[in-house]
Amino acid sequence: MSEYRTGQGWDVHRLAPHRPLILGGVTIPSEFGLEGHSDADILSHAITDAILGAAALGDIGMHFPDTDPQWKGANSLQFLEHALDLAKRAGFALVNVDSTVILERPKLKDYRNSIREKLADTLALPLDRISVKFKTAEKVGPVGEGKSAEAQAVVTLRRE
Repeated sequence: MSEYRTGQGWDVHRLAPHRPLILGGVTIPSEFGLEGHSDADILSHAITDAILGAAALGDIGMHFPDTDPQWKGANSLQFLEHALDLAKRAGFALVNVDSTVILERPKLKDYRNSIREKLADTLALPLDRISVKFKTAEKVGPVGEGKSAEAQAVVTLRRE
């Protein structure tokens, strides 16, 4: 009998000038990016936390603390790979990812396929198991005021 586990992840970073805007490993043309110790890829961070949570393996801060200089400017796709490897070693297989990026601007719809493809490649999943949605905050709160961006993710793991 299979065991299924669900994990959820969430991340938020402030917008910052002179930084790249990286979402799911894809650099998006923008006059600003996200502030953070690593590359501040909120989408990869949220998915990483969702995988770790589903397998009860802690959170991204436990594995990649922002106080550790080795993670300064790090590519967040390696965080995803690490979380997936830990889940696999615990006997789990990743079934699917459902995620949402909340950002006022720039519009992201033209980057959906490239982000999904990058995540599918990184996570070794078929494209039809990766969902990436984009929302605005309707000018409400820090995201709506253009001060920050958020990402949410839900993953399903299966252990046979």
